[in-house]
Amino acid sequence: MAPPPSRAAVYVMIMVIIMSCRGIKADFFRFIRDDHRFKAGDSVPLYSNKVGPFHNPSETYRYFDLPFCLPDDVKEKREALGEVLNGDRLVSAPYILDFLMDKESEVVCRKRLTKKEVAQFRSAVDKDYYFQMYYDDLPIWGFIGKVDREGKVVPSDYRYYLYMHIQFDVFYNNDRVIEVNARMDPHSVLDLTEDKELDAEFTYSVKWKETDVAYGNRMDKFSKASSLPHHLEIHWFSIINSCVTVLLLTGFLATILMRVLKNDFIKYARDEEAADDQEETGWKYIHGDVFRFPKQKSLFAAAVGSGTQLFALTVFIFILALVGVFYPYNRGALFTALVVIYALTSGFAGYTSASFYCQLEGTNWVRNLLLTGCLFCGPLFLTFSFLNTVAIFYSSTAALPFGTIVVITLIWTLVTSPLLIMGGVAGKNSKTEFHAPCRTTKYPREIPELPWYRGTLSQMAMAGFLPFSAIYIELYYIFASVWGHRIYTIYSILFIVFIILIIVTAFITVALVYFQLAAEDHEWWWRSFLCGGSTGIFIYGYCLYYYYARSDMSGFMQISFFFGYMACICYGFFLMLGVIGFRAALLFVRHIYRSIKCE
Repeated sequence: MAPPPSRAAVYVMIMVIIMSCRGIKADFFRFIRDDHRFKAGDSVPLYSNKVGPFHNPSETYRYFDLPFCLPDDVKEKREALGEVLNGDRLVSAPYILDFLMDKESEVVCRKRLTKKEVAQFRSAVDKDYYFQMYYDDLPIWGFIGKVDREGKVVPSDYRYYLYMHIQFDVFYNNDRVIEVNARMDPHSVLDLTEDKELDAEFTYSVKWKETDVAYGNRMDKFSKASSLPHHLEIHWFSIINSCVTVLLLTGFLATILMRVLKNDFIKYARDEEAADDQEETGWKYIHGDVFRFPKQKSLFAAAVGSGTQLFALTVFIFILALVGVFYPYNRGALFTALVVIYALTSGFAGYTSASFYCQLEGTNWVRNLLLTGCLFCGPLFLTFSFLNTVAIFYSSTAALPFGTIVVITLIWTLVTSPLLIMGGVAGKNSKTEFHAPCRTTKYPREIPELPWYRGTLSQMAMAGFLPFSAIYIELYYIFASVWGHRIYTIYSILFIVFIILIIVTAFITVALVYFQLAAEDHEWWWRSFLCGGSTGIFIYGYCLYYYYARSDMSGFMQISFFFGYMACICYGFFLMLGVIGFRAALLFVRHIYRSIKCE
């Protein structure tokens, strides 16, 4: 039996769960502190968040990194863990939008822009910089300027203009803010084309309008954006395409495998005299080797444990999404959930890896546990270290502050590692044995020379293509949401696609393992894991296509963030789907060898 967890560990787990609930359901706690009700003339919180190139979502900067007008008292809003991970840096805005108070051409400030500040604004306008604010937790977007390219062929002839006036249209219902829009006045601009000092006057207007939209529905215009009929048609086409793929694949494999296995069972079930006259061939011939434990068993068990944890993480994230925790502009909720759930599910990785490693008759379970803890976190940490250094060099809000890094380190030290160890100890003491239907011989049989298309790389290509073809349509919308500004909220369809992905991965891996065994190749353990996880490699290949053909991202920082973090995500998919493929193959291999008499 595993030793009971210490009282301190239990307290730490309770604290993390409370923190996770606070981060994931931040709006609920805001509601307790502030019910978002105002009286005429009340101050409504308005925060400036960040600015950045519209086509480079990772390259964001603090709002006042550009020489905008500063408020009299610049206050930074205290942010949750997920908000910081999301790159949010909220500070008090220079605009005052008191409840139900209209304003007309209110002056924010008058200032003389130096040549350096003019060049800074001109560079930002040239890169299509946008700004983001939050008014009573409602998002506000807008561009800071425009480039006049009409009738001009040579870039040196372009004209650059900075918007000087913002029109805020605020909709209210009784005593609550429902919606806010920001419109830039195209006639109130400042010409930034020439390198010279300029006098600037920043102004804004506020117009309050009544609406009958209920406060509880004020976020619907964002959450329903991806559920419009013409969008749903494409998503349902993706589902139908995936379902057809599944039906054809499962039907084909079921027909072929059932016929082949039926003939195999009939042949192998012949009486002993007839069997003595024939030499055993096919998958029965290697019954004494098929359950021979794989090479690098510690690494294999660690991969199975890490993949199991990532699968559990994905399932929990889907549960939170389906119950409505994640909605547009719920700042940082997804990142908070990922950090906390990954920490809390580390016990799954420890238990699965250690118990499976002991089943494989491994002896150095401590080394196995260390390998499990580093198998996914190690590459992720190295990637983060490099990308955070790049972000610091760019002075981007994507760079995590030292305090946030300390918090994440404490979570990993006080929660992830102890739970991993506790799970590992429980797995080691579970005393479960690997039950093989056939006895393993002392010496392994020699694997016959196989054609190239039966090799590992060829089978990985076949195994990854079909699952990828079932999800590639939906991938575009996910990429456009994660690496763009498209809103994605139809999690039910995404969950269906995920289930289809699992089914296709399991079936194609089983089929390829059967053909491998039929060719008398008994080293199927690693092959099944690699074939199952190969879809992650195809997804990374799609990253290349998306970057060059479907996006306008540019610059070293954005390229680094896109390909760096997508490499970690695809590696996670590789581990997770590798476990799916291996588990399906293990069930299949056990079933077919249990159905025959092995001597």
